[in-house]
Amino acid sequence: MTEAGAESLAEMLDERQHLLEIALWMFGSDITADQIVRETYRRWYALDQEERVAIATPRAWLARTAGSVCLELLAAPETDLDHMPRGPVTPSQPVPGPASHQVGYGQAMVARHDRVARRFAAACQAGDTEALQEVLAADAIVVSDGGGKVRVAVRPSYGVDAVAQVVTALLIDQPGTDLAIGSVNGRAGLVLRRAGKVVAVVSVSVAGAEVTAVWIILNPDKLQRWH
Repeated sequence: MTEAGAESLAEMLDERQHLLEIALWMFGSDITADQIVRETYRRWYALDQEERVAIATPRAWLARTAGSVCLELLAAPETDLDHMPRGPVTPSQPVPGPASHQVGYGQAMVARHDRVARRFAAACQAGDTEALQEVLAADAIVVSDGGGKVRVAVRPSYGVDAVAQVVTALLIDQPGTDLAIGSVNGRAGLVLRRAGKVVAVVSVSVAGAEVTAVWIILNPDKLQRWH
């Protein structure tokens, strides 16, 4: 396989891991997360070829779809999980290229993600709305999980202005808090603390040089391990 093929494999594996992380942030269950990723890919392959080609950034589309599946499950009975496909929903199995290419490209992708995430974090720390908007994709989404214990919007917000407004309200305009860059599932994210206690954890989805999705966990139950 050519180097481009090896990069394609590495990107696919990284993409799936990222979707798993999104589901884990929302549910904290490996089994549920795997089912959510399968459903996300099922919806992708349910699109016809023209619809898939029309999607400019598939990774961003998949991240938003995974978030939508999570929100659907949060609003539905737990038994709905039983109706999700359990078999693999993936393209034809690729033939791996040289391991060095896969590892090297995977590391480059993580580095790129962290650079963009740090730009986002720096804008938040500085309270710079203009810089925040510049790093957000035009169709960015923000999803907040309060678990019914923190009063936040239960529906996601879309678009640069809406996302910047939510991020500003939840992370920036918070007197007495400390907003710092931290490792969230092995990648750069944000941790908000009040009196030394973690009150929010933020991760982002990235495509190119832009943030396509912001995931804010405020549910106290899911923040226990951060204390």
